[in-house]
Amino acid sequence: MSYLAILQKSLKYDIIILMKVYLDNCCYNRPYDDQNYLPISLETQAKLLIQFFITEKRLELASSFILDYENSCNPYMDRKIAVKNFLDEYVSDYVGSDKSEEVITKAKKVMATGVKMKDSCHIVCAEMMKCDYLLTTDKGMLKYKSNTVKLLNPIEFIDLLNGGNENDD
Repeated sequence: MSYLAILQKSLKYDIIILMKVYLDNCCYNRPYDDQNYLPISLETQAKLLIQFFITEKRLELASSFILDYENSCNPYMDRKIAVKNFLDEYVSDYVGSDKSEEVITKAKKVMATGVKMKDSCHIVCAEMMKCDYLLTTDKGMLKYKSNTVKLLNPIEFIDLLNGGNENDD
């Protein structure tokens, strides 16, 4: 039985409340990474479970023009299309390119803490949409501390949904 199947059966579905989540490009592409490494495989299973909750309307999905841009640069057409189709069907909140100047201005402040430009834009967009969580597999990005959105990797997020403590380190 896969990690995903076990979690789907064991999670406390009745306590899951609607939260707004933003997944960065690393998250969407985790299933395409080498699954022979346990941490990658576990993050993949957690990310797929998160997508399941989104499709079941147990989580609200937010996205942005920066995610669209990053996805458009993916050289693998099948991956690019799969991500685009998921976003097109399930995104309920979106920061468009009409807000790019505001995003870039705010992102420069985030960049001053050592976060890369695109990652800073993801953080700012998630903050602008008042997301509860920004999910990423990027270890560098996870070091950033926002006052308005909590950054977690997919495994930590699933643990939180299952009754874990978001302050566990």
